[in-house]
Amino acid sequence: MFRGQPRSKTPNVSENTPIIMWFRRDLRLSNHSALAAACKTSRPVIPLFIHDDQSEALGAAPKFRLGLALGSLDETLKEKGSRLILRRGDALEVLRDVIKDTGAGAVNWSRLYDPDAIDRDSRIKETLKDDGIDAQSFAGHLMFEPWTVETKTGGFYKVFTPYWKSVRGRDVATPVSTPSDIAVPENWPESDALDDWQMDAPMQRGRDIVRPFVRLGEAAAQARLGAFIAHIVEGYDESRDMPGEDGTSALSENLSLGEISPAQCWHAGQRAMQEGKRGAETFLKELAWREFAYHLMYHTPRILDQNWREEWQAFPWNEDERRAEVLAWEQGRTGVPFVDAAMRELQVTGRMHNRGRMIVASYLTKHLMCHWRIGQKWFEEHLIDWDPANNAMGWQWAAGSGPDATPFFRIFNPGTQLDRFDKGRDYTRRWIAEGRASPSKDALAYFDAIPRRWGRSPNDDYPEPIVDLSEGRERALDAYRNRDF
Repeated sequence: MFRGQPRSKTPNVSENTPIIMWFRRDLRLSNHSALAAACKTSRPVIPLFIHDDQSEALGAAPKFRLGLALGSLDETLKEKGSRLILRRGDALEVLRDVIKDTGAGAVNWSRLYDPDAIDRDSRIKETLKDDGIDAQSFAGHLMFEPWTVETKTGGFYKVFTPYWKSVRGRDVATPVSTPSDIAVPENWPESDALDDWQMDAPMQRGRDIVRPFVRLGEAAAQARLGAFIAHIVEGYDESRDMPGEDGTSALSENLSLGEISPAQCWHAGQRAMQEGKRGAETFLKELAWREFAYHLMYHTPRILDQNWREEWQAFPWNEDERRAEVLAWEQGRTGVPFVDAAMRELQVTGRMHNRGRMIVASYLTKHLMCHWRIGQKWFEEHLIDWDPANNAMGWQWAAGSGPDATPFFRIFNPGTQLDRFDKGRDYTRRWIAEGRASPSKDALAYFDAIPRRWGRSPNDDYPEPIVDLSEGRERALDAYRNRDF
């Protein structure tokens, strides 16, 4: 201990001293190490969510989805005879207030890995320990803690393939059971009303359009995983690339808020692989991609808002968010069907097929030569499965400024990609209404979801391409050739 540093007080605990379970992106009861540790003591547990500056800063769709998830978690806790306490304000101040109100002697939480959360949580843990409170953080949002995966020379991984080879044979802890009982305090602290937070307000009229596409809560996440393993994972190698098919797990929505743990998904995938289901290893690899994104964010937090490859700092991307081409991209009016269908799917469902994400990102950053931060911020606002690490890595991977060995040569052609992955045009028919005698319900829903100020109607003519795909590709290649990488 450094000279002059205040010594932590001995935690004041007894068998009746409550433990605060501080929920964040771990909104479940199963395979929850922090909750299980609290319940194992048999002491009263006070589940708490704090709406602080970090959750307040969320975009419209992620905040809307978080609000729904909190309501669902509260219902799940009530089934156990418990409840979720809601407080708004600075996290440390709220924790101290609840500790004062309840006499709690401990606070448990699951670790997060973005730099803002690390700074906040480190400060809180140090301060609470100085206050004599037993503050403990637990793993749970990831399978592999970022500092535990190292290269042979002791550094972190910068390329996915060797990272995958390093982790694929690792043991992943067996999921812990859902607590059979959550002891409750004699007196509950006061709680805000979730409706008063109005977490759905920024969605405006899009809220009612997106809501039917949400698969909410822990039970829905478990059912989603079960259906995927039973019916889809066998053909996952091929089906995951087909946007017109139900060929993915769709679990990103639930993983983003911890309604299911990655370890639960991993063990289900391992069992499927042992049963000989050929797409199971690809599913495991996709889970490892998520881990890799967090690995990079932890070791190189600049990936969130700066070019991960520092040599790209001077690359001449357009950064004008109000440019006509950018607005056309945002509105799904580029005249390129694959791009437009994906951008409309985002407006209606709050999600986008992974193949579509790659196509729209490549088109924005390469055909339109726009900075990846423009697209990253658009997704931050509109994705119900928004995740800081995966969103940042995905955009930089597509743009070429991120962790990829061949950024120059991968310029997706949305036309040939559509021919390859949506031969029957099921995807574009589902999402594009203009020019069709009988548009689908989902294609029409786009016009109810978007802001009225856009002034769009299904009776509009479908636009001509704003950029010739061949010319856009050559322009991007010329820019790459003229840079000294």
